[in-house]
Amino acid sequence: MSPPVHVAVVDDHPVFRLGMVALLDSLAGIEVVGQAASAAEARGLLGLGSGDGSSVDVVLMDVDLGDGSGVEVTRDLVRARPDVRVLVVTMHETDDAVVSAVRAGARGYLVKSASPAEVERAVLAVADGAMILSPTVAERAMAYVVGGGAAVRMPFPQLTAREREVLDLVAAGLDNSAIAHRLSLSPKTVRNTVSAVLTKLAVRDRAAAIVRAREEGLGTA
Repeated sequence: MSPPVHVAVVDDHPVFRLGMVALLDSLAGIEVVGQAASAAEARGLLGLGSGDGSSVDVVLMDVDLGDGSGVEVTRDLVRARPDVRVLVVTMHETDDAVVSAVRAGARGYLVKSASPAEVERAVLAVADGAMILSPTVAERAMAYVVGGGAAVRMPFPQLTAREREVLDLVAAGLDNSAIAHRLSLSPKTVRNTVSAVLTKLAVRDRAAAIVRAREEGLGTA
């Protein structure tokens, strides 16, 4: 009898994480050996900090962990432990973060609305060395490979395209009114978007967000 696939679940939403852990533990041939609710916890759990991740075969990794990016954790994990397979967990397969995660070394993605059967197939397939990619994701990831890896790394993959666009203008020095005019949005929409960006980047104010954004090359246009 083959040993079970050892899985770790990394997600900052407790209801989803605990539900996924319960589901995986109910499946034959799969055993959950750890879970983490943040990027910092994930690094410890997976041996990127003080922990020992030697028992993990597959990691279900959320792309937005509140205190950091699941894409960055994936990149560091794949570099340090290429034997561990990463399945990115996402709300929508078309998220830019999914493609960024695949570029970072993830073996594919799992949509959060997936059925138990789909979860089981994805985990076992990835553990066996397969890639789990939709045609859309595969096409975009292959464009990066065919281009010789020349594509620019997308900054802040945890942000949506709109949030990244607003952050770029914030970093360029525009206030909310100017951003609203530039993007044909209402001031309230811009204000809410900026608030969401601050939360996702885990920074306390606009000034700190500008510093982070400029470090990543935004705000220079």
